[in-house]
Amino acid sequence: MQSNSLAKTQTLALLKEYPLLILGFLTLLLPSIYSLSNTLWQGEEQGQGPLLLAVIGFLFWREFVTEKSNAEPTASPLAALSFLLVACLSYVVGRSQEIFALEIGAFIPLAIAVILATQGWAGVKRYAFPIFFICFLIPLPAFIIDGLTSGLKNHISHAAEVILYQLGYPVARAGVVLTVGQYQLLVADACSGMNSLFSLISLGFLYVHLNGKIFTAKSIILLLAIVPIAIVANVIRVLILILVTYYLGDEAGQGFIHGFAGIFVFAMSLLLLFILDGVLKRVWGRT
Repeated sequence: MQSNSLAKTQTLALLKEYPLLILGFLTLLLPSIYSLSNTLWQGEEQGQGPLLLAVIGFLFWREFVTEKSNAEPTASPLAALSFLLVACLSYVVGRSQEIFALEIGAFIPLAIAVILATQGWAGVKRYAFPIFFICFLIPLPAFIIDGLTSGLKNHISHAAEVILYQLGYPVARAGVVLTVGQYQLLVADACSGMNSLFSLISLGFLYVHLNGKIFTAKSIILLLAIVPIAIVANVIRVLILILVTYYLGDEAGQGFIHGFAGIFVFAMSLLLLFILDGVLKRVWGRT
């Protein structure tokens, strides 16, 4: 009850002290959210955007309501103005040219500018992780996505071919097209694992942050393991879809099981991450 009362008091004080600052921030933020909601966030590739936005809000709120030092914050107006100019330039160019990477990326220097104007560099240090987490909300340029997706599709289809061949299935591969028996299956962009990879990386950083410091050996191992875990999980997804198609037909492989496989991959990747975390905790506990 006391923490809730403190949070309400701090919120009211913030609204009374910086109404124009908050209004200006929302004036930039709300149109961007509206644009994303009607474009990128409607697709499968960026469908996790609203959830990431909620997490970012939670992280800032979490730092805001925690107990602060009694020291009076020292604002840095000159530094705040510099970051504000960078943010405005990035936002105007991104918004006018429909470049979401610049438009959403502008909120990083903007958040820094707001914090510098109110709490100085000590506040920036305090909110370092929430500011960093905004990076996961920035849509990557299409050419980067295409390049990464193409490479992952090739590796995943090759791994699936090798595994199925070792298990004795009649399999052949031409690029990202796998032929198993009478069926031909294309390893599409959705099967490359990019969606689950980005979601897992952001979730991995959040998990590590909430459970302790990021820059420790155990945390770094966890973060580095996210990429191979996501790739292994997506290889298993492709194998499941191939085997379902091989035994039950093309309609079964492209039906409900195809959509459920994506959820299965994400859940399994999380499970593998938690298992690795448990193993590392036991190892570190012994040492």
